[in-house]
Formats: sequence, structure tokens, C-alpha cells
Amino acid sequence: MTNSIKSVLIIGGGFSGMTAAIELSKQNYQVELIEASPTWHPDGAGISIGGATLRAFETLGVLDQFLDHGHGHDALDLFAPNGHHIQTIPNPRFAGEHIPGTGAIMRPVLAKILADKVKAGNTKVRLGITHTGISQNDDCATVQFSDGSEQSYDLVIAADGLYSKTRQWLFPDAAAPSYTGQGVWRAVLPKPEGCNSTKMWVGPNLKAGINPMSKDQVYLFLTVDSKERQRFTPEEEPAVLKQLLLEHFTAPAVHALAEQINADSHVMFRPLEGLLMPQPWFQGRVVLIGDAVHATTPHLAHGACIGIEDAIVLAEELAQRDELAQALTAFQDRRWERCRMVVENSGRIGQIEIEGGDKMEHAMLMRDTLIALQQPI
Repeated sequence: MTNSIKSVLIIGGGFSGMTAAIELSKQNYQVELIEASPTWHPDGAGISIGGATLRAFETLGVLDQFLDHGHGHDALDLFAPNGHHIQTIPNPRFAGEHIPGTGAIMRPVLAKILADKVKAGNTKVRLGITHTGISQNDDCATVQFSDGSEQSYDLVIAADGLYSKTRQWLFPDAAAPSYTGQGVWRAVLPKPEGCNSTKMWVGPNLKAGINPMSKDQVYLFLTVDSKERQRFTPEEEPAVLKQLLLEHFTAPAVHALAEQINADSHVMFRPLEGLLMPQPWFQGRVVLIGDAVHATTPHLAHGACIGIEDAIVLAEELAQRDELAQALTAFQDRRWERCRMVVENSGRIGQIEIEGGDKMEHAMLMRDTLIALQQPI
């Protein structure tokens, strides 16, 4: 199968899909992206961003926009539940002095930055449409769409998320996402005076934190354990989050944050799920990237990162290889160990928290993984 790629369809307009569109547009492919949302305006509170992600943003050409609209910094401060300061952990600027060691931003703001970059290229974007089937032969992949139309492409990139329909069609025996036994609360609050680093209060079974994500806002997160998946209505969520913080932490700073939670705080709760699909990640002319093959919990703050990196590496391999199958094999081989490490280590960190396990193992896993993520992709 020669790599005479001209036309590419990207299924899914999330971070991975948008990155693929940006990078492939640079190579002058005929790129089309479909997204089920008719508005392309994702919900969400904040998203923590590691230095490896910021390095990828420089590759995409959006680092300056991130720094303008988000927040970059270089340290994590750890506290006991009563507010006693345990230690400051530096996040070095390994990717260059101009790239912070870590940061955060509103998820919808980041989505708009990437969407604007997609629109500035040659990608044709179709909103409010999904795919209903894919058939393929040696020459092309033909996709059927929800509006009744169909079109053939040289390559289909499926970035359709944790519950990927494409994965289910191509690999019906692949394992489904699994619940990890934890959930995460998120909210947006005013930035406390002088808050210029990530702050985390670590209790026996709950972990709370804030991450500055703009000049005047922080992203609050709280991980909780639950044997069963919990569900709350939007009306219930602010009061439940506030009560959890007040009950499990005595630190005055945490109580001050809790008292600010209200119906306008963008409070959201999500059960945490994970997925790591074994290779292969492609079949014929269809390849899976991002959460469709490696969805991770947020303990290492690199879930979005490894999906964005997928798209960058895929574009590089397509440009370098004469055979499509060789390019797709090289892509998955470059990505496998890095993605496996993040998914499995993040999952293990969550399990240690649930079990009240070895704090040294917890710290070593975080340190070793973040050091490994500093390496080039």
C-alpha cells in the first residue's frame, strides 16, 4: 500500500483531532474534519497542562495564545489537610526557558485556540455530523455519514474518544473502558491573591488542589473514592462539592475556596475511566488516536498531552514513509511505550490513593513518569 495520500478524513473535533488537522494541513493534504457537536463549543472547567504539552503547543504554533489566555508556572506546593506546608516540588523548564514547566487553562478556551488554528489552515470542517459506517479496500476507505452521504478517502483518522464507534467497528473484541474506583470534581473559582503555583492538599482518601489558569481564575479539583459510579444532577453538584471540601479538610485556604462555590462555578463531576488498547491501532487505511486507544485518569495531567502528541507523530511518520502501512506501524511503535506508561502509571497512582498505599511508591511513580515525559517524542 503506497503512501500516495492526498485526502484525509478526521473523525472527532477534540484536541487530538484538531491537532491532526493542524499538522496535516501544513503538509498540504486535503483534510476534512467532522464533529458531532453542531456548535463545537465543549463544556468543561479547567485543564492542567504539563511541560510536554506546552512543548507540543509550540510545535502547533499556539504556545503564545496559551500563555496569553492561560497560565504557566513552575512549581507544585503540597499541603496536609490542615494546611501544613509539606514541600515545594519544582517543575523545571526542560523544553526551553520560554516554555513553563506546567500550567492550566479553561478547557473551552483551549478548544477555541485550537479550533481557530484549524480554521486558519485548509481543513474543511463539518459540524453536527457523524459517521455511520466505514468500508475499505486497497485503494480507499469509504465513509457513510449521518446525513446520508458518503465519501472516499486515502486515510481515515479516528479521534472519536473514549467510546469510539470506530474502535468498536474495527476491533469488536477490544476491551471496553473500565471504571477505576475514583471520581473527580472540577470547578472554576476566583484566583486567591498571590497564587502563582499549583497547590494540593493531600488527605487519606481525598486529594484537593487548585491550578491557576488565567490572571484571575483557578481550576479547583477534588478526587474521591467510590466503589460504585456516582451520578449527580447539575443542581446538586455545587452543594455536594462544597460539603466534601468542608468535611475532609481543615485548612483555612480550602475552606475559603469552598465558601466561594456556587451555581456559577462550572462545577462538574466525572467518574474516572481508563483504557489501553493493545496494538494494532490501525486496520488498513483507518487509524485510531487519542482516547480511542489510550484514555487515562488525570493523576499525571497528561491525558490530553499524549493524544496531541499522537497527532504530531502520525503527521511526521506520514511525511517520512513511502508505504502507508509502514507509516502507521512506525506511528504506533513510537507511541506505544509512552502512552502505556502514562495510562498504567496514572491508574496505579489512583489505586494507591484508594488503598491508602505506599506514599513512596506514589511519589516515585509521579517523579519517574514526569521525567520520562520530558524526553522527545
